[in-house]
Amino acid sequence: MGAAEELVNQIVLQNDVIDDENYLACLPDEAKKILKSLASKWENVLDANALEVIPLKGAMTNEVFQIKWQTKEGEMSRKVLVRIYGEGTDIFFDRDNEIRTFAFISKNGQGPRLLGRFAQGRLEEFIRARTLSAPDIRDPSISALIASKMKEFHDLDMPGSKNVYLWDRLRNWLIEARRLSSPEEIETFRLDIMDKEISFLENELSVSPERIGFCHNDLQYGNIMLDEVTDSLTIIDYEYASYNPIAYDIANHFTEMAANYHTETPHVLDFTKYPHLEERRRFVQTYLSSSGEKASDNEVQQLVDEVEKYTLASHLLWGLWGIISEHVNKIDFDYKEYAEQRFQEYWSKKNNLLSHDRSSNDNVSLGNGNGT
Repeated sequence: MGAAEELVNQIVLQNDVIDDENYLACLPDEAKKILKSLASKWENVLDANALEVIPLKGAMTNEVFQIKWQTKEGEMSRKVLVRIYGEGTDIFFDRDNEIRTFAFISKNGQGPRLLGRFAQGRLEEFIRARTLSAPDIRDPSISALIASKMKEFHDLDMPGSKNVYLWDRLRNWLIEARRLSSPEEIETFRLDIMDKEISFLENELSVSPERIGFCHNDLQYGNIMLDEVTDSLTIIDYEYASYNPIAYDIANHFTEMAANYHTETPHVLDFTKYPHLEERRRFVQTYLSSSGEKASDNEVQQLVDEVEKYTLASHLLWGLWGIISEHVNKIDFDYKEYAEQRFQEYWSKKNNLLSHDRSSNDNVSLGNGNGT
C-alpha cells in the first residue's frame, strides 16, 4: 500500500510510497524492456530510459511499484504500475486465470487496463485516485459507495464456471498448510482437525436458496480506489476473485475492518473495530437496494445473519493463508501471528454463531469456542 510532490499533495497513491532510486534494480530486465518500449511510444515523455521507481507499501502477496517518467513542462507525468508476484504465491491462485479475470473486468470498465506481462509479473494502468485508508471504510458515505460497488461487481457475468469455490479453496489451502507445517505447528493451529471444521461449516452455511455472485474475496481497504472528483470507486487486485456466496464476500469485507496494514505492526488485528449491528444493517440495506428496489426488513436481516456466519469461513481461510505465507513469502509481515489471531477469532465466535447440535451428533466438528 515521498515520491514526487504531486503525489504527496494530491494523495493519489495506490498505497503509501517510499522513494529510492535503487529500487530500479528490483525490476526484472524483461519488465524494464517492456516499460521502456511503452514509454517510447508516448510523445510527451522526455526520456523513456529515465524511470523513477517507487515501491508501494501495504502489499502482502506481491511487490508493487509505481513507475514514473518526467514529461514536457506543464504536462502531467506518465505513470504505470508494476506488480511482481510474490515467491511461492502460485499456491494461492492460478495466475493465468487471474489474468483472464483482469482482462474481462477491465473490458467491462471495472478496473485498470492490462499494459503488459512478463514472467514474474505484469504492468497495469495507474489509476489516478487514492487508495482508501483503514478509517475510510468505516465512513458511512464511503461505506455506502462500497456496498453499491460490491453489488455491481457481484453482478458481473464472468465467463467460465459459476460454481462456488470457497470450500475447495479452503481444502486446497489446508493441504498446503499441512504439507509446509511442522508437527508442532499442526498441533498448535489444530490443522489435524481442520478438515472436519471445513466440512462442518460447509454443511451449516450452504443453505438453499443462496445468493451466488462473482466475488472479490479480498475486499480490504487497500483494494479500493476513490476518485474524489467523480465520487466513484474502482475495485482492484483480483487474485482471489471467484464465484462464491455473496454473504461470504460481505463478511470478509467486514472482518477486514479489524486491520490496518499501514502501521508499525501491520499484522495486528483489532476486532473491536468490527462493524456494529447498525453499520452492518446499513451496508446490507444499501447493497440490496442499489439495483433500484428497496429491500424489506426481513431481507436485510436474513442477509445480515448469513454474513455473520460466513465470517467464520473468512477467519479459517485467512488463517490458512497466513500459515502458508509464513513458509513461502519473503515480504516483511508476521504471517504466523496474523494466522493465530484469525484462528483465535474463529474459535471464540463459533459457538455463538452456530448451533452445534448437529456437529456433536454427526461427529463433524471438534473443539469449542474457547479454543480448548
